Amino acid sequence: MTDTPRPGGATYAAAGVDIEAGDRAVELMKQWVAKATRPEVLGGLGGFAGLFDASKLTAYRRPLLATSTDGVGTKVAIAQRMDVHHTIGFDLVGMVVDDLVVCGAEPLFMTDYVATGKVVPERIAAIVRGIAEACVQAGCALIGGETAEHPGLLDPDEYDVAGAATGVVEADALLGPDRIREGDAVIALASSGLHSNGYSLVRHVLLNQAGWSLDRQVPDLGRTLGEELLEPTRIYALTCLELARRVDVHAYAHITGGGLAANLARVIPTGLHARLDRSTWRPAPVFELVGAVGQVAGVELERTLNMGVGMVAVVPADAVDATLAALRELEQDAWLLGAIERGAGADAPGAATLDGVYPS
Repeated sequence: MTDTPRPGGATYAAAGVDIEAGDRAVELMKQWVAKATRPEVLGGLGGFAGLFDASKLTAYRRPLLATSTDGVGTKVAIAQRMDVHHTIGFDLVGMVVDDLVVCGAEPLFMTDYVATGKVVPERIAAIVRGIAEACVQAGCALIGGETAEHPGLLDPDEYDVAGAATGVVEADALLGPDRIREGDAVIALASSGLHSNGYSLVRHVLLNQAGWSLDRQVPDLGRTLGEELLEPTRIYALTCLELARRVDVHAYAHITGGGLAANLARVIPTGLHARLDRSTWRPAPVFELVGAVGQVAGVELERTLNMGVGMVAVVPADAVDATLAALRELEQDAWLLGAIERGAGADAPGAATLDGVYPS
């Protein structure tokens, strides 16, 4: 093996992988990763594995570890076209940690994976900046990650992101279907917009069919189309954990792909039915816009987009006032959405339906 490259010989850089650019990206992201930490984190950026001191778990009587993984989907195509990348990192964390908190788990740490056609250090650092800022908001640490350069598989300006997080919940505090009872109330927590689901439909309707540009000013939105579509996913983790400390929360449902009814049905036990009332809220203009411009049927919108509800809490009927008061203190818009009723039969799968019409 020769010690130096031969003139005209193949190199990793010539094949499209720039190790120096990767090193530069790590240097740029260090300041952001340093902000997303917890006392239990050991070591720093650059190791082969992230380390988390598990002695924290000895304070639990019966700790259950919870884990979740997700990506951001085709929303990354909007970020790439606009050359705005930090919000995508924020979206990634929201999609992961808000799944964890559904069972009552406190997010502890997260790792990320960024695959790109070409490492542009500033772009990678912007993505990681968003991930780190969102981890701070979720109360978890960013303890590791990977940036992979895939020339030939992805175009130079293309990338995709994924992440995984681990959390912990006390066994007797585990939230879910087993706690839900007939007569419970369903509370809606407002979304910040589209979040990170349904972008294949949104892009098809607004960009492909209608031919709108991302810099188009849309009066109903009060900003450009691109700014609306890049609105970051709301992170509910700390709000949901605090709410569960204040009131007797029975279950949460994170409203992602599949829409409100389908995601809530995932936590409704056999024999019960969640009846939800459309008249209790008006979806934000972006949802009406997609429906009107694309002539999308209401049922299709509702099973694709969150329609303005990003998280749902199920609580006892006598805890509604306390729940709404707590959420106001936590600066989270919320309202009474519906109730849990007896289902079609004792053995019928848990279900959720939307009744009524949205206010005009």
